[in-house]
Amino acid sequence: MPTYSIPPAAIAVNRPRASGPVVVSVPHAGRIYPPEILAAARVERSQLERLEDGWCDLLAAEAPVAGATVVQALWARAVADLNRGEGQMAPGEVAMPLRAQFSAPGRKERAGLGVVPTRLFDCGPLWTRPIDSAALHWRLESFHRPYHAALAEALADVRGRFGRAILIDLHSMPSIPVGQPGHGARIVVGDRFGDSAGEGVIDRVMASAGRLGEVVTRNQPYSGGHIIRTHGRPSDAIHAVQIEIDRSLYLTAERLPDRVRVARLARWFADLVGDLGETRPDAEIFPQAAE
Repeated sequence: MPTYSIPPAAIAVNRPRASGPVVVSVPHAGRIYPPEILAAARVERSQLERLEDGWCDLLAAEAPVAGATVVQALWARAVADLNRGEGQMAPGEVAMPLRAQFSAPGRKERAGLGVVPTRLFDCGPLWTRPIDSAALHWRLESFHRPYHAALAEALADVRGRFGRAILIDLHSMPSIPVGQPGHGARIVVGDRFGDSAGEGVIDRVMASAGRLGEVVTRNQPYSGGHIIRTHGRPSDAIHAVQIEIDRSLYLTAERLPDRVRVARLARWFADLVGDLGETRPDAEIFPQAAE
C-alpha cells in the first residue's frame, strides 16, 4: 500500500497590491510531478506531460500588473484535473469499492479524462493500478479542493470590494481538427451558452480576442468546464469565462515557448484584464442579484 505525503506548493495565489475585480485561473499548466505520481505511473513522464496546457501560465504573467488575482496550479494535471467535478470519472477507471459513487460518465470520462486522468488514447492506462480510495482522497485533498477553495476565496474577496467579480479560466488547446465544430478557430471563448457570464462581459472578451487578428469562436467546440460552471453566478455578479488558446500561437514545433509570441499574447491578456477591470456594475453589463 503506497503512502502519500503533501509536498509543498500545490497551488500559488498572486494577489497584487492594487488588485481589481478580475480573477484569473490557470488550472492545467502545472509542471510539478510529486514523487507519488511518478512512482504510480505506468508510462513515462513525457506521456503524462501531454495532459498539460503547455506553458499557458506564461500568458498570464502580466495579469497581476494589470490588477488580476491569479490562482495557478503548480502540480501537474496528471495529479487531478481541476476542471472536472469530483464525481466525473468512469466507474471502470477506479477500484471496485469506489465505483458506486461514479455513474453516467460523459464522453471525456469514458475516454479516461475524469477528475483523475487515467488513460490517453494512444498509450493506454496511465497508472499501474486502478485509482483506489487512498489515492483519490490524497489527490482531492492535496490539490483539487484547495484549488477550488482558493478560487472561491479570491472571487468572494473581489466581489465584496468591487460589487462584481470576473473569472477568466485560461487554457490552451491543440489545433482543432478538420470536421470538428470550431475548425479553424485559434481562440475559443466559452460561457456555457450564456449560463456563466453576462452578455456584456462576453462581448468585451470576444471583441478583445478579435483584435488579435485570429479566428475566434464562442462555445465551439469548448463551452466551458467544471470551473466556470461551479464559480460563475451572473445573478450574483460573479461572471466566469473560459478562454482556450491554440498552442501553435505561442509554442515552437518542439512545444517550447516562443519568446516573441508569448510576449505578444501576454500583453494582450493583460490588456483584457485591464479592460474588464475598468467596467462598472451597471444593469447592462453586471446585473445585480435578485432581491
